[in-house]
Amino acid sequence: MDIPVTGFLRVKQIVGDPKADPPIPPIVPVARSTWLEGVRAGKFPAPIKLGRRITVWRCEDIRKLIEQAGS
Repeated sequence: MDIPVTGFLRVKQIVGDPKADPPIPPIVPVARSTWLEGVRAGKFPAPIKLGRRITVWRCEDIRKLIEQAGS
């Protein structure tokens, strides 16, 4: 999947959603619960709250996470 240079991603875009129509492939292949636990533990980037029910991550932070995992 191509990650935008700037912008935001929701959790379904990061960990994927096979039940969506069309299915969303994962960028980081972990379960949603694993992703959220990693965020709480500081292993994954911190989210940004845009509203009461809207949580997003910066594309730049996700790119950096992928680059660090590849090294």
